[in-house]
Amino acid sequence: MSIEVLNESGEVPSPVGEQELHDLGRHVLDQLRVHPRTELAITLVDESAMEALHVQWMDLPGPTDVMSFPMDELRPGSDTETPEGVLGDVVLCPSVARKQAKDAGHSVEDEILLLTTHGILHLLGFDHAEPAEEREMFELQRTLLLTYLAQRGRTTTAAPNARSEH
Repeated sequence: MSIEVLNESGEVPSPVGEQELHDLGRHVLDQLRVHPRTELAITLVDESAMEALHVQWMDLPGPTDVMSFPMDELRPGSDTETPEGVLGDVVLCPSVARKQAKDAGHSVEDEILLLTTHGILHLLGFDHAEPAEEREMFELQRTLLLTYLAQRGRTTTAAPNARSEH
């Protein structure tokens, strides 16, 4: 699996280390049986870059927390089929995540891990526009984040089914 993590946010060090984001991405993709030769990029950007993307792709003003840009429209694998390809890009804005974490009363790290999981699920075709879709996506998001953290001997202060602001 090729997972590239880039910190273009100007925040050094990043609120979440590159290895942590890589490991979370690998966990999510492994759990959803995504082909081992799939490519994923996770990029952290500043508010002005995120705002430009938000306006360009969603026609909405201001920066947002996370955006997903699917490439090959891959879906979770099954026992018989796991197509390979370029999953796409998850773009995160740590400064927006920091504000959301403060408002929610949990750590920035937990917020970014939650948003990363959320973004990867969007790349895999999950959505939350309809109530049934939202229940499915947020339960899966919760399970993936909690199992990842449990493997690392950690818990989260974030509500793993919290909504992204996008």
